[in-house]
Amino acid sequence: MKKLPARTLYLALTFTNALCFSMIFVVLSYYEATVAKLTGLQLVLVGTTLEVVILLFEVPTGIVADVYSRRLSVIIGYAIMGLAFIIEGLFPYFGAILVASGLWGLGYTFTSGAQQAWLSDEIGEAEANRAFLRANQFDLAGAFTGMLLAIPLGNLAVNLPILAGGSCVTLIALALALVMPEQGFAPAKPENRNTWQHMRDIFRKGLATVSQRPALMAVLGVGFIYGLYSEGWDRLWVKYLVDHFTIPQIFGMNDVAFFGLLRAGGMLLSLFVTRRVEKSIDAAHAPSIAKGMFWLTSLLALAIASFALSPFLAVSIAALWLVSVTRNVLGPLYDAWVNQRLDSDTRATVISMSGQVDALGQIASGPLAGIVSLWSIQAAILFASLLITPALPLIQRANRIQKKSIP
Repeated sequence: MKKLPARTLYLALTFTNALCFSMIFVVLSYYEATVAKLTGLQLVLVGTTLEVVILLFEVPTGIVADVYSRRLSVIIGYAIMGLAFIIEGLFPYFGAILVASGLWGLGYTFTSGAQQAWLSDEIGEAEANRAFLRANQFDLAGAFTGMLLAIPLGNLAVNLPILAGGSCVTLIALALALVMPEQGFAPAKPENRNTWQHMRDIFRKGLATVSQRPALMAVLGVGFIYGLYSEGWDRLWVKYLVDHFTIPQIFGMNDVAFFGLLRAGGMLLSLFVTRRVEKSIDAAHAPSIAKGMFWLTSLLALAIASFALSPFLAVSIAALWLVSVTRNVLGPLYDAWVNQRLDSDTRATVISMSGQVDALGQIASGPLAGIVSLWSIQAAILFASLLITPALPLIQRANRIQKKSIP
């Protein structure tokens, strides 16, 4: 079968990936909290399991992508993730969900870094950075479509969107095996394959790249802090709404309709905002990225705190949408920030390191957030908002260093 152009495939993959995962995420937290009846601590432990696996495998799978094939790494990743969600949707028990979470994390590490590095090799760094921002709109459009599909499926059975999404992710792996090109990547020489020495050499080059660039160290520090706050927020906000408010019935459907429309509203707002951000921020100019990230990070901390403190459902919904918008804009900006002036032979490894520090942050804060949640889910979410604030001085530090390095 004829291979697709890299940029076209990346945008199509972004849309389809977002559609599949959106179907899953509309109901995942609700499914775990209500059907599987997980406690706040168990919810956080599920997330911590995911992040421990990511921490252990992010760099090794990134090295595999640098040594063997970006394309193969991405295909393997989607196949494993599809299996993980099918297991979770079939077995609503804490143990099975832990196993599924670990498989999800393993599959994710095969795609993290490899996907971005593949695109950069195929079309060049500058074009790839622009494509990252452009792809964010495809991501949001796909997510919105997935949410709309999840609502009628979830009304039939809460686990149905999870099973449908997992099957869809598996089909992505099959489709990529047929149409994904790989022309810009030079694999390791045969004599270097299957040797841990070669893998260690690439990892050391990645570490050297980071250690020799103080700005990149600060950028990865910001990624660590993003990991610190996100675990408590991601795992607990749905349970907080279910426990503290009466969920309104939408058109006589179950709660899935409410959460689907809630997420869809956030996506629509994000589509509008990201388009404006794309026009106002130069993705090839690190100080421009840093300035945008500073204000978005400040807004994110404020929005999470407002969500937790509001006694009214309407205000909490508005704060939730603000969190959604800021996070959807921050994601591709951070990818572009990390991707500044990296060498091709260590690109996937360094980008994977950014995923690893995020996982480390989530592992560090996850159990603590779970313990705080035993006292109060609200307190755990407030705690998450406070954990974001140390990112602000780090962003400013990275910006100062990057400005000095620009000729």
